[in-house]
Amino acid sequence: MQGERPIRAQVVVVGGGPVGMLIAAELAGYGVDTVLLESRADVSEQPKATTLHARAVQTLARRGHLPGPGYPYTGGTAESPFHFAGLPGLTITTPAREPEPILKCPQAELERHFEARARAAGARILREHQVTEVVQDDDGVRVTADGPQGPVVCSAEYAVGADGARSTVRDRAGIASEAHPATVSALMGAVTLARPDELPKGWHRTERGWIVAKLDAEGRTHIRTLNCDGAHPNRQLPPTLEELRAEVSRIAGRDIEMDEPHWLSRFSDFARLAGAFRAGQVFLVGDAAHVHFPIGGQGLSTGVLDALNLGWKLALAVHGSADAGLLDTYDPERRPVARRVIDQTQAQLALMRPGPELDALRRVFTGVLSADRENGYLGGLISAQDTVLPDHAEGDGRGTGTFLRNAVLTTATGETDVIGLLRDGRPLLLLLGEESDGHEKRSGYAEAAREWEGSLHVVRARPTPEVPHDALLVRPDGYLAWVPGDGRDLTEALSAYLVKGFVGKGVESEGAVPEGGAAVGQP
Repeated sequence: MQGERPIRAQVVVVGGGPVGMLIAAELAGYGVDTVLLESRADVSEQPKATTLHARAVQTLARRGHLPGPGYPYTGGTAESPFHFAGLPGLTITTPAREPEPILKCPQAELERHFEARARAAGARILREHQVTEVVQDDDGVRVTADGPQGPVVCSAEYAVGADGARSTVRDRAGIASEAHPATVSALMGAVTLARPDELPKGWHRTERGWIVAKLDAEGRTHIRTLNCDGAHPNRQLPPTLEELRAEVSRIAGRDIEMDEPHWLSRFSDFARLAGAFRAGQVFLVGDAAHVHFPIGGQGLSTGVLDALNLGWKLALAVHGSADAGLLDTYDPERRPVARRVIDQTQAQLALMRPGPELDALRRVFTGVLSADRENGYLGGLISAQDTVLPDHAEGDGRGTGTFLRNAVLTTATGETDVIGLLRDGRPLLLLLGEESDGHEKRSGYAEAAREWEGSLHVVRARPTPEVPHDALLVRPDGYLAWVPGDGRDLTEALSAYLVKGFVGKGVESEGAVPEGGAAVGQP
């Protein structure tokens, strides 16, 4: 037997799906020595998630991770139709100058994109490595994995579990979970229908369940079914073409002939929420931290936002420029969001259960969806644009803990915007004010921040009605860390995030801009 091969890194990421690859790209972009261990040899081509919702898209844009050149910039308010519990009428709206509200992109394509960025930034991606053990000690974390050339032992300061619903990292770290057992059974598959017109694109509800169908570019029909009669007795049993054909025919109430299955799988409404998203030097992201009924396309977006919340914090901690408590903010900022996703997907499933007793409720809710265009409550819930960071839920909607909308800014070197400035990767201190009447106050903010200038991006710009403050401290993920009048002065706010006197660097990636510079890709 070959001996264990030692590997040293600053962070080891376990799991190479899109969420794991994204956090590896983030960390490596900040200059963190990152190793990623993935059990699969290649990217899975099985269709999974295809939807990224608005807040995930907006944050990816700010970090420079959106696929394609630049970002799909909108001149005015943008709207995208969506659904709630299979009921039409929901509208996802985004403010002006943000990306389109919904990005449709196959999960496999996103995974390849994030992997390419991770490799380009210097992350070491080790495929065909199955993790078997995770141990913490005074020196950090040791992760053992079986690889093609024998076992490896990765020693790192931190480990991130992005290894899915059956997470080995979660199990080995001793993190308990709150679980909700399955109550429904569901199937997915890509097949060729004998008569495609018998199952047109869209959501089909009968008294026996639901069928969702769409046609792909190869002429196959992608099908999902929902049977609310109870959980499948063996959810681990691989489905067959005959099982899918029989289920679709039963729900439809007529024979639906199909063949040539490209892939088949089953799922349910099983839900899990990890009791903590951090245990010592180990963190959980994505499905390792939370699993829910896959309605509304929120799973991938929630995992992406986990990665974008944790990545910059972990990078600052590794480089020694973070306050000791910064990593403690990850769990209270992301775990409540995951619980809300679980709650509202369970609520959607309740509306989808067949039975005449729910018909009246569905009719009422259809009206609610139409009226929601005015206040955007459900749209914000689905797209995560309603997320406000803990302890900052009250106020006028423009204060600490809220997300800073993209705004055009004029600096001494030209025009830029919020998205472009955050590509730098460091916390952003934005100072706005006319020299004639705001110079003294603005200079006071700049002087207060001088001790943090090594790890802080300071930009001076002209005032604009879109930013109703003369100073803002913005986190790399786009959320406001401080505004004047939030009960703390700027020095206190900076002390909560950064260590004085640290000389650091921003993210090393395309799109990084110098102080006051123009954003790369600005249309």
